[in-house]
Amino acid sequence: MRKLLIIWAFILGVGYANAQTFLYDVDFVTNFDNREMHHPYEDSQTLFGVRLTPTVGLGFNDSIGGTHKFMAGVSYVQPFGAKWRDCTVTPTVYYQFEAKGFRLNFGFVPYDFLTEALPDYLRSDSLAFAYPNIQGVLFQYRNKWGHADLFCDWRGMMSHETREAFRIVGGGKFRYDWLFAGGYAQLNHLSHNADSILGVCDDIVINPLAGVSLGHLTPLDSLALQVGYIGSFQRDRRAEQQWFAHGFHADFCLIWRFIGLRNEFYVGKNQMPLYPQYGQVLNQGDPKYQAEIYNRTDLFFYLIRRPFVTAYAGWNLLYVHGHGLSNQQQVVCRFSLEPLMQWTKMTKDERLESRKRGDKLRTLSYR
Repeated sequence: MRKLLIIWAFILGVGYANAQTFLYDVDFVTNFDNREMHHPYEDSQTLFGVRLTPTVGLGFNDSIGGTHKFMAGVSYVQPFGAKWRDCTVTPTVYYQFEAKGFRLNFGFVPYDFLTEALPDYLRSDSLAFAYPNIQGVLFQYRNKWGHADLFCDWRGMMSHETREAFRIVGGGKFRYDWLFAGGYAQLNHLSHNADSILGVCDDIVINPLAGVSLGHLTPLDSLALQVGYIGSFQRDRRAEQQWFAHGFHADFCLIWRFIGLRNEFYVGKNQMPLYPQYGQVLNQGDPKYQAEIYNRTDLFFYLIRRPFVTAYAGWNLLYVHGHGLSNQQQVVCRFSLEPLMQWTKMTKDERLESRKRGDKLRTLSYR
C-alpha cells in the first residue's frame, strides 16, 4: 500500500508541476442491424439501439515529453423498444500514458483505441456494439513503418454466478510503400466458476497475413486486398477433447467518395467447434466461421462522412456453405466530439486528406 501511495503522489506531483487541462469527450452510436439468416449458426433478429459514452478527466504533460490522461465516464447502451431495466451501463475509466510512439492504457479502455479494429473472427458486430470496452490493459506502439497492439481483456471474474474468462490478443502490421504484412494472435481462456463444477476451455488462434494498399496510387479513397492463414486450437479439458482447424482468409475493400464495397472470404475447417456449447461466453467472433466456406459481401453508401461523424447504410449478402444465401441490412451513425474539436483546427486541405484516410466504420483497417 505504501508503494502505491508513493507512486500516486509522484504522479500528482508531476501533474501539479505542469499545466493541467480539463478534458471531455462524447461518443454516440446508433445501430440498426436487421439480420435475415438461413443457416444454423445465427438467429434472424433485429438489433436496434443507441450507445452513449460521455467521459471527463484531466490531462497534463511531464518534464520528459510524456502525456498523461485520467478519464472517467460510463457507456450506456439502450435497445429501442425495451424498458429502462433492459439497458446496460458499464464504466469507462482509464489512465493513459503516451510518449515517443508508445501508448499505455489501463482500466476500462475503449476498443476504439485499437489502431485497427479486430477482424470478425475475433470480435463480432453484435459484441462490438454491446460491449465497447477492454477490461484490463492495452499496450501500443506506432511509427511510420506500422504499429503493434497488445491487450488483455478480463471479461469474467470468478464467482458463484460467473466463470473466470479472459483473453490476450496481439496484432500489428509492418508497411512499406503499398505493401504490408502482419497478423493477429489470441490466447482465449474460459475457466470454471467458484463452485468448480464447470470445465475449462482454451481457444488459441494465429493469423499471419499480407496484402497491398493501392488507394493512394488511384483516384479511389481506398483499394486494398489482404490474404492470410487462420489456424486455431480449441480444447475442452473436462471432456478431454481438442480440435485443430486451418483455413484461408481473404479481405478486399474498395471505397470511392460516398460508395464502398467490401468482400470477406473464408474456406477451411470449423474455427469454433465449441460455440454450440458455450457461445459468446467463450468465442468472441462471428459464429459463421463455424462454416467450411463463408463469404460476406457488403455494399454500403455513406450518408455523412467526416472524421467526427460517420453515417452509412449497407446491404450485406452472406453465403454459408450448405445453407445458401442470407442478407443483412444496416444503418449506422457514429459521432465523436474529440475529432470534431480537431477538425475545427484543420485547414481545407488537411480536412480533405483526413476524409480520404477513411473512418473507423467501413475501411479494410476498420470495421
